[in-house]
Amino acid sequence: MTRNDIIESARAFTDSSEINRIPGQVALKPEYAGIKMFEAPIFAFGAADDDIFERFKSPEIIGGIFMAPAEWMPGAKTVISFFLPYTDRIKSSNAKNDGRPSDEWLHGRYEGQKFVQALALHIYGELTSAGHKSLIPANDERCKTGDGPNGFASSWSERHVAFACGLGTFGLSRGLITESGVCGRFGSILTELDLPRDQRPYGGVYEYCIMCGACARRCPAGAITKENGKDNNACSDFLDKTIEMFNPRYGCGKCQTKTPCESRAPKPRARG
Repeated sequence: MTRNDIIESARAFTDSSEINRIPGQVALKPEYAGIKMFEAPIFAFGAADDDIFERFKSPEIIGGIFMAPAEWMPGAKTVISFFLPYTDRIKSSNAKNDGRPSDEWLHGRYEGQKFVQALALHIYGELTSAGHKSLIPANDERCKTGDGPNGFASSWSERHVAFACGLGTFGLSRGLITESGVCGRFGSILTELDLPRDQRPYGGVYEYCIMCGACARRCPAGAITKENGKDNNACSDFLDKTIEMFNPRYGCGKCQTKTPCESRAPKPRARG
């Protein structure tokens, strides 16, 4: 099984799967039924023994709660990270700065996460069927959250993993900006299959961000400033309010939409 096999299979699954469409039986309005949530995923492949994963355990980054690939799965050789960009329909619906997430965005965040899990399981199935032991950390009982230097930490941060593999760099909002922008969802799989790795095409943590402050102006919670970045606690408090309003759905995404980094990296590093 090659990298291209994995990518093409994932893209075909994303294009054809009904899970990637808002189900009619749960649609908040009838006209939302069948709306596609994600475009084709983009991928990066990292080395499981990259020392960056150990560096993530630093108290200044994620902290000791983070587990390196070998701790999740001894013998892991490759970390497969993917980003699913939201469709224009999901993104444009959330453009209005009215202090609440759009209905379509709520579906993309809640039902969309179910598709992220379905795609990870699809890739996992392809790998294991070919005889390659693999693991999805996000589906493992050891995946947990706790306190970190920025108020929130995870034993497997999909954004940090994506950064490590070469998918993108962080922005002022602490979202990860990829070549397809910041507006979407991440997933990952560990495998013992030894695949060619991507080199990180950047050096700085915020290299793709132009620090324009658009995300700060869009944030209904006032949780982002150009001077101090993002206050995760203020963001979390606002998200809790959306859970109360839209349970079981929640979300916001205003800092990801109608910004220069919505669908692209505003300042990508030139590749040699």
